[in-house]
Amino acid sequence: MSVFVTVLSLSSLATILAALVSLADYHLNDYGVCTININGGTRTVDVNGGSSILSSLAKHKIFIPSACGGKATCGLCKVTMVDTISPVLPTEEPYLTAKEIEGGVRLACQVKVKRDLEILIPGEFLTVSQYQAKVEKITKLTYDIKKFRLRLLDPAQMEFKAGQYVQVDSKLYGAVREEVSRAYSISSAPSDRKAIELVVRLVPGGICTTFLHEHVKVGDKLTLAGPFGEFYLREGADHLIFIAGGSGLAPIRPMILDILKRKLDKKMTFFFGAVSRKDLFYVDYFRDLEARYPNFTYIPALSGAKPEDEWDGEEGLITEVVARNISDPEGKQAYLCGSPGMIDAALGTLREIGIGAEHIYYDKF
Repeated sequence: MSVFVTVLSLSSLATILAALVSLADYHLNDYGVCTININGGTRTVDVNGGSSILSSLAKHKIFIPSACGGKATCGLCKVTMVDTISPVLPTEEPYLTAKEIEGGVRLACQVKVKRDLEILIPGEFLTVSQYQAKVEKITKLTYDIKKFRLRLLDPAQMEFKAGQYVQVDSKLYGAVREEVSRAYSISSAPSDRKAIELVVRLVPGGICTTFLHEHVKVGDKLTLAGPFGEFYLREGADHLIFIAGGSGLAPIRPMILDILKRKLDKKMTFFFGAVSRKDLFYVDYFRDLEARYPNFTYIPALSGAKPEDEWDGEEGLITEVVARNISDPEGKQAYLCGSPGMIDAALGTLREIGIGAEHIYYDKF
């Protein structure tokens, strides 16, 4: 026990010292004005040195994805440094492969701008915009999931691909004295460019989900940035397998709607996993689509059905349900969205079926 306490104390001390060093560096060192050269001169910005690449670019309306608000807990804000500036930090290592480190990839939230820098980022990041939106409607979908319809005000339209996401900024509320930015998948079809919908599950203790669920009202205005993400439809398959659980339904719904609206010649099977009936939502919606479109099949399943659920559908883990219904890998792609545990289990099932990794796309949250 004493060893554990000692280790915990040393760990806490190291964290405090690192924060103090960072704070002292920011206030005591004057790095002056530094230039960040982006993508070989496609864009250059002058920033005051001392802040992270992530926050420095954001001040110039260049938004790098970051679901954790710059705390090195999501690993999304990757940029490539053209020249080496400092060793990779321990906070970055869990999110970078050996190949990425060798290639100069770093987390933008962890690299401080202390001199002129040259970086490479995906070109689409330069077209990401910040939006002001008005909350038009809030719908309770389950006991812990709500849908938010946001009318875009400035700019008034957004071009996005089905499956992409936006980052929503929270505001101060109650005892929370910190504003954060969190990522939420767009759950509406890309054909509606003047409004977007978000399906958000309340995370216990989550700053932004608590803000949205408990403090945002119809008529309120929100700030968001986007679109982001590489989880979108690809070409080259006749049969698309969609697998989701909980709010992982959000990016899947617009994919299905986009295919139906464009009348693409593709068969679709949507597997949605839940524990009990109270965790299901959009059931009637997808049943209606199934009745109207012969190329779409909807298969909800409960892993913990109770007698009071009066459930006569599929039962078991969603991966077991997929294995019972899909056997031939030919001409198929799979799109998965849900918790890391569900995604990892589904990947194993799909591999056993014979669907190659190059035909599987997923979004963990």
